[in-house]
Amino acid sequence: MNTIQVTVWNEYRHEKQNPLVQQIYPEGIHQAIAGYLREDEHLEVRTAVLDDHDHGLTDEVLDNTDVLFWWGHMAHGEVQDEIVEKVRQKVLNGMGLIVLHSGHGAKIFTELLGTNTQALKWRDDGEKEKLWVVEPGHLIVSGLGDYIELEKEEMYGERFEIPAPDELVFISWFEGGEVFRSGCCYRRGTGKIFYFRPGHETFPTYHQPEIIQVLRNAVYWAAPTEGADVTYGRTAPDREHQESH
Repeated sequence: MNTIQVTVWNEYRHEKQNPLVQQIYPEGIHQAIAGYLREDEHLEVRTAVLDDHDHGLTDEVLDNTDVLFWWGHMAHGEVQDEIVEKVRQKVLNGMGLIVLHSGHGAKIFTELLGTNTQALKWRDDGEKEKLWVVEPGHLIVSGLGDYIELEKEEMYGERFEIPAPDELVFISWFEGGEVFRSGCCYRRGTGKIFYFRPGHETFPTYHQPEIIQVLRNAVYWAAPTEGADVTYGRTAPDREHQESH
């Protein structure tokens, strides 16, 4: 099996400003996720953060990334539009993108989906969440049971202003009664996108084995695959096909 090149991107602001978040993720959410993914010998994992040069997403990094994770929240507006466009083009050309939790408001997610993806209900009271598997044959849920239970998480509730997913693999239920489309798959160009809702910074969600299993599975689902060559623009008729008839 070929090695999959993974970049875990995080704005890395809450961990520097909130002692509780720092206690849960002392080296940052990005390093926690990267550390767990590195346990898979088939994944080569690097990290990048907002305050790096070019947000850590240089041409060299993007050219050597098969799957990009994106976690952002309080600094979506600080992400340079030029970098967003570079990432968008990479996705359209086959790079996988996994958008986590509050990354629903990231410029790159909005650009690729074409709607106001920040429109939803929320409540950060630390309620129990059940992530129900609704597409049990999907690669992303491989190895899971009927649901994943999180003792404390932030509530996101419908209506979530996204296009209907190409594939919906998780629906969340919260103690307050709300539900949410929490595992949404899309294709844009030749790239694949997975939005995965859990991961509020003040809860240890990314230390839960089932969540890491989903993230690992998502890498394999989102990684580029070889397909047919694609051409665009004005083209000549297929004379050989016409003559055979």
